[in-house]
Amino acid sequence: MKKLIVILLILLCAAGCQKKEPMKEITYRQINSEQAIQMMAENEGYVILDVRTPAEYHEGHIEGAINVPNEEINDKEISRLPDKDQLIFVYCRSGNRSKDASEKLVKLGYTNIVEFGGINTWPNELVK
Repeated sequence: MKKLIVILLILLCAAGCQKKEPMKEITYRQINSEQAIQMMAENEGYVILDVRTPAEYHEGHIEGAINVPNEEINDKEISRLPDKDQLIFVYCRSGNRSKDASEKLVKLGYTNIVEFGGINTWPNELVK
């Protein structure tokens, strides 16, 4: 009986000491403007998200971009972005707000975020 208890204790300890796989952290990808242009040409059904202020957006934005200011991205659902698995390209003016917004989007459960910095490096024409 003592041997059985010892064996059970050893098995219990061994099971508790097994190395567990860490959970994979979902994050966003960072690319540059040229890579974003190439990805946009190769994909369909994506969203281009401008996270600058409405005033900045109206001064000039990437064609087809929607404006959801970074300050409005918090812990609430974003009605203009209903599909959390949709490919979303995020940009701002210089790249700081787009990184912050991308992190917040990931925390909200979005799984396919691509941050490409600021509009100040965008080589194509802007829409006003």
